[in-house]
Amino acid sequence: MTTIRKGTRDDLPAVHALVRELAIYEKAEHEFIATLEDYYADYEAGIFQTIVAEREGEVIGMALYYMTYSTWKGRMLYLEDFVVRESYRRQGIGQLIFDAYLAEAQALGCQLTKWQVLDWNRPAVRFYEKQSATIEKEWWNGKISFQS
Repeated sequence: MTTIRKGTRDDLPAVHALVRELAIYEKAEHEFIATLEDYYADYEAGIFQTIVAEREGEVIGMALYYMTYSTWKGRMLYLEDFVVRESYRRQGIGQLIFDAYLAEAQALGCQLTKWQVLDWNRPAVRFYEKQSATIEKEWWNGKISFQS
């Protein structure tokens, strides 16, 4: 049986490992530089929260998110990462996590939730389309990294 719950500090090693798994899947492991110590510090500072899927005491999936603001809509929950361990995919676990994430956004009074998805990640795009999500294609991402 799969349990969906709010993540705790104790879940951070598993969350960190799942993010690494996602970075590998996205062919960008070399860009994954946040340490587990960073996760601990930022979680304690309230920078992000998690929802985890657990089976038999093992975290097998998660959503990592944080509150942000849309100047057009108001409160917005941003889904930074969402992943289910590969061996547990296509069992409905992702849907359970995503539903819990959406419920959290509504409970927090958000008007909007947002995330990014890679254009080549067809399984993810199809998943979001099944949720009746709008997949924006006209906005380009900008970023500046402060890496040493």
